[in-house]
Amino acid sequence: MFSFRYLLLQHGYALLFAYVLVVSIGLPIPVDPLFLLMGAMVGNHRYNFLASLFAALVPAVLGDLAWYQLGRYRGRSILSLLCKLSIEPDTCVRSTEESFSKRGDGAIVLSKFIPGMSLVSVTLAGISKMPLGRFLLLDTAGCALWAGSYLLLGWIFYRQVDLAILWLGLLGRRAGVTLLLLVALYIGYKYFQRWRFLRNLRTDRITPEQLRDLLRVSDSVTIIDLRHPSEVEREGFKIANAVVVRPEDLRSRSHEIPREREIILYCTCPNESTSAKLALQLKSLGIPRVRPLAGGFEAWRELGFPTEPVERAAVVLTS
Repeated sequence: MFSFRYLLLQHGYALLFAYVLVVSIGLPIPVDPLFLLMGAMVGNHRYNFLASLFAALVPAVLGDLAWYQLGRYRGRSILSLLCKLSIEPDTCVRSTEESFSKRGDGAIVLSKFIPGMSLVSVTLAGISKMPLGRFLLLDTAGCALWAGSYLLLGWIFYRQVDLAILWLGLLGRRAGVTLLLLVALYIGYKYFQRWRFLRNLRTDRITPEQLRDLLRVSDSVTIIDLRHPSEVEREGFKIANAVVVRPEDLRSRSHEIPREREIILYCTCPNESTSAKLALQLKSLGIPRVRPLAGGFEAWRELGFPTEPVERAAVVLTS
């Protein structure tokens, strides 16, 4: 009878290849457990370690290459799609850009180990026009380190993995149902986290249209640009009269923010994760009228609303 056990024992390399490929393309399911399982089967002398590593490495690099090319030719618009699809509620483009600024291009090597960061990092590599050869070298090293680490762990602790598999019934007749249930629970939990996160952070957001109308009737508005410096430099523009401030500096400069003004924050991610979290922080510091801009800078610019060169950015928050 056809079963997951049969599929794994007879077509393990093909299963690993196909599974890693769909995950690399963007399907939000975990692949690390399968690496551990294959590693355990290497320990049981059913599969070869290097062949397993190759079966995981090729589809991982192919998937990353596709996102790299999308970033290279579609630009930052592709990041909107990634933000909307992400099931990691606290992951935003900015966190990946921070990693790039600290570690340089080498951030790609470690991105696979951080949930929600991998697809964004390879897309940013394309947007930044990283040479294809360098990208392939770094990405291949990162994918090999990622897959190899989990395969090696499964190989070393194969007895413990076997016990876990036996306890979960993953090689029994109902293994397929068990796996589907576990994956469904994982995805459901992640999307519940995302829903709760966005519900909490978007309560007081303002749309670009509302901000435009507010600016027409009031001059008591301070707009704060929280984008990463590398992006600000690349774009060269900001919302007209916005103040450019690094998120890590905003809290320490909160005393400069006038309490009587409307404070509007915006960042990169369409989920306005960074600006929304900082809005909550500022409210806790006694600044009541602070709101994140829905859709961030991309939404404002796509509507054709006023922007200006970054060189004209204000340097104080009280202006």
